[in-house]
Order: sequence, then structure tokens, then C-alpha cells
Amino acid sequence: MRPKPKDTQKSANFFDSWKRMIQYSQKYWKGFLLAIIFAAGGNILNVIGPDRLAAMTDVISAGLKTTIDMAAIRKIGFSVLFLYGFGGLLTLIQGWIMVNITQNITRSLRTDISDKINRLPMAYFSHTTVGDTLSRVTNDVDTIGRALNMSVQNLISSGTMMIGTLVMMFITNIWLTLTAIGATLIGLLAIGIITRFSQKYFVEQQNDLGAINGQIEETFAGHTIVKVYNGEEMVRKEFTEMNKQLRESGFKSQALSSLMSPIMTFIGNFGYVAVAVMGALLTMNGNISFGVVVAFIIYVRLFTQPLSQIAQGIQSLQSAAAAGERVFSMLDEEEMEDESAKTKEIRDAKGYVEFSNVQFSYGEDEPPVIKDFSAVAKPGQKIAIVGHTGAGKTTIVNLLMRFYEINKGDIFIDGISTQEITRENLHDQFCMVLQDTWVFEGTVRENLIYNTQNVPDEKMIEASKAVGFDFFVRTLAKGYDTVLDEKISLSQGQKQQLTIARAIIADKPMLILDEATSSVDTRTELKIQKAMDALMEGRTSFVIAHRLSTIKNADTILVMDNGDIIEKGSHEELMTKNGFYTDLYNSQFEHAS
Repeated sequence: MRPKPKDTQKSANFFDSWKRMIQYSQKYWKGFLLAIIFAAGGNILNVIGPDRLAAMTDVISAGLKTTIDMAAIRKIGFSVLFLYGFGGLLTLIQGWIMVNITQNITRSLRTDISDKINRLPMAYFSHTTVGDTLSRVTNDVDTIGRALNMSVQNLISSGTMMIGTLVMMFITNIWLTLTAIGATLIGLLAIGIITRFSQKYFVEQQNDLGAINGQIEETFAGHTIVKVYNGEEMVRKEFTEMNKQLRESGFKSQALSSLMSPIMTFIGNFGYVAVAVMGALLTMNGNISFGVVVAFIIYVRLFTQPLSQIAQGIQSLQSAAAAGERVFSMLDEEEMEDESAKTKEIRDAKGYVEFSNVQFSYGEDEPPVIKDFSAVAKPGQKIAIVGHTGAGKTTIVNLLMRFYEINKGDIFIDGISTQEITRENLHDQFCMVLQDTWVFEGTVRENLIYNTQNVPDEKMIEASKAVGFDFFVRTLAKGYDTVLDEKISLSQGQKQQLTIARAIIADKPMLILDEATSSVDTRTELKIQKAMDALMEGRTSFVIAHRLSTIKNADTILVMDNGDIIEKGSHEELMTKNGFYTDLYNSQFEHAS
């Protein structure tokens, strides 16, 4: 069973999560203040309306005994129309302001997450699924956006409505006001209890959603493997179990939270009854007029209706609090070291690379992957790194590129420690071709010249011809301007040709090849090998290869086993030793025969 994301077990606090959200949103405080002012203005006008209606009721009641004052009624009627109309306009403006603010906040969140991803170390992605990360960028941010757009807007409107109504109620009659407040406190107490118990299930729901997204993304990325090994049933069972967990956490959170609305409906009706009974008693004693009772019936509706909206808003805010915790936990992740203060740069690299007693492990409690690695690559040399799977070959390249930071030792390029320069400056010195190819949705041209400026068509076509990719491109309807998407399917070999051509076009001082020809046929491999030999001419190159026949012409072959160099030399030198490399080389031809 796939483990949940690592922050699943945290106990989220509703108020702590929203405290973080308020801190994040404080730069928009002027907009929130304007929204509150317009909401308050609209609601004040709306709550004055019942007072005018009470006055109209008293005029009509007095007129029934003599003559109804139609002029006074018209005057009051127009004032009520103005109050409600202008109040509605202010509420509309408040809604527009809130939509603008919430869209800016969600845009900022996505931007910050995107920037954060570029600052996260590679270790973060080794324990976090792609689907869970995508869920934080999409589902969690959207949940926060919906809560801010609807719930906060409703809370502002409801809060100002309640305060305005409460003021008018106290002005009208204090005893009826205390009666309505007493009935309302029962509902607020119930909301507090429900929120406390249901919040943990909202956290589980968001984490379960992230986990199931990770499972779906992983399954469809390896859909061919699932089919080949008839793993549909296993995948289905895993999905069913995770879906069941999501259903249970979703049911518990929504079921508990949905209790708020009927409770507040009951409290509202209870408030009507309480005010009606108290009002009848006061009217019989002659303490208030009938118009006051009419006005208070409307006030109770204005006072309790926002409570129902607040209950619904809190339900949405709980989901947003859980989503906010996941988003902010990612934004709080430890970042790579800030390198803005580094001033050293490598320019016109000659390609002298030295590994000095490098040691590395993937975690404090993990066993060392690289124990004591020392090697020297002179300018223009081709250095091959070979060994069994898990020997540490790719790790050495990752440390050279500073995808991971070494624990001890140092790596030098032209005498400058890679720790003293920025990662950007380091990466500018290398072209890198990996076994796992990367092709994005865009034209063939855009994929080939990726982030390389001012590339003439001649250079692009020449590079494509060198690796045998140009012939395929010519068969496409729009040639190099063909968009690579789900309609244009590249084989794995063609993708590898494209990425090697990309490296040739980038034309950087040093080169790293990690099983760069593993997915092409032998004939294409020979053609690519010639192109790569031409590319490596005069460049320091590091080649990781399992096909030992491809690195026979390397200047130095480093044979690794269990994180250490156990043999070193040219192909001929290593073969005469009749050691580990000889056994490895001969075993490939034995298998081939």
C-alpha cells in the first residue's frame, strides 16, 4: 500500500491555518478594508429598511381609525426603495472587490509554489509523488480560492449584517434583543463544537486526495507496464482502497460539517418563536407598539439568516484550512542554499575536473552511497564510468551537477570548488543527455533549441542530421514547425535522438552522457556515436555506459563498485589486468553470443 504524503499525520488547527492565510494575504488589507466598508454600507442601508417599514405600519394602523396619510406612505415607500436599491449596489461593488482580491491571492500562491519548486532540493522529490505536488498546485489552491471568493465574502457580508442588525435591535428594544441573542448563542456554541471535531477529517480528506492523485498519475505514466504485466487488478485494488479512504474522510468531514446548517435553521426558527412570545407579552402590557413587533420579526430574520451563511462559510473554510496547511507546508520546506552572495564564476572553462575524497549518502540515517571517491579528468578527456547497477555511477554525475550536496570532500572545475559558484553558473558548463528523455509539448524546433539563444536553422538542421533525426522530421507535415503533442508520437529512440541533438546545439564546454544511446538500434547507435565523438572532441566528457563496447575509446575508464573506484585505466590496460572490468566486459559478449 502506498504511504500517504508525509504531512498527513499532522493535526491541523483551524485557526493556525487561517492565521497563516491572513499573514499571507495581509498585503491586500486595503482591498479587504474596502470590501468591509462597502459591505457594511450596503447592510446598514438594508437594516434601516425594517425601521422604515415599522413606521409605515404605524401610519397605516393610525389611519385605519381616521384617514390614511398617503403622502407619508409614499415618502416612506420611496425611502425604502432607495435604501434597498443603493444597498444592493454597494453589495455588488463589495463582491467585485472580493473576486479581484481572491484571484490575485490564488495567482500569488501558484506563483510562489512554482518558484518554490525551483528552489527545492532534489531530495524533496525523492519522497514526494508528482501527483501529490500537482494536487497542491491545483486542487489545494483552488480550494483556497473558492473559500476566499465565496466564504470570506459571505462572512464579511454576514458579519456586517449581524452587527448592523444588532445595533438597530438594541435601539428598537433591548428586551427583544436579549431574547434573540440568547437563542443565537446556543447555535454558535454548537458550531464551535462541530468545527473542533470535524477539522481533522478535512485534513485527512485533502491528504487522501493528494495521495489518490499521485496513484493515478503514476499508474497512467506507466500504463504500458501495467498492461504488459497484467497489473490492472492490482492497480484497481490499490485505487479502490485509496478511494475508500478518501470517501470515508470526505464523508466524516462533510457529514459533521453539514450539521451546522440545520442547527442554525432550528436556532433561527427558535428565535422567531422566542421574539414572538416576548413581543406579544410586551405589546399586551403596552410597552411597545405593534409596528415594533413587525420590525423585530424582520430583524430576527436578518440576524439569524447570516448565521446560516456563516455556518456554510465555516464548512468551506475548514476545507480551505486543510488545503492551506498542505500548501504552506510545501512553502515551508527547506530550500537549497541562497547563492546570491557568491561572486566567483567560471568563464571559458577548460574542463579540468577533480573529485577529491567525495563522500555522500542520501540521508543522515542512510548508508553511504559514495564512500571515498577521488578522480581527475583533464581537459578534453573522455572519462567513462562503469559498474554494476547501484554502484554509484549516476550519483557521481548528480554530485558533479550539484543536484545533491556532498557530505565530505570537494569537487573542483579548473581549480574552483563547485561550492564557491552558483548552480546556474555550474550548469552553464555542461550539456547533459540522460537515459530518461524529456520532450515537452511544443514544436520540434522549440524542443531542439530549448533555452539556447540565437540558434540559426543551419546549426539546428546539421545537429539533427548528425544524429539521424532530420530524416524523420522531413516526413512531418510542417517539418521543424510541427507541434509535438499526443497526435505526434515519437518513439523512445527518436526522443533520444532529439535530446542528443539538443546537447549538440547547446554546445557547452563539458558533456555528460548517461546511457545516452540505450534506446536506439545498433545502426543508429553507430551514427550517433560518430556524432557524439565529434561533439566530445576537445571537451571534457563523462560517459556512463552499460554497453562497454561504446566506451572502448575512452581516455580513462573508472570501474565502480559499492561507491568506490576499484579499477582505473584505458580499455586495453584494464583488459590486461584480467580483473573486475575484464569479467564485466566478457560477460556482455558471452550473453550476446
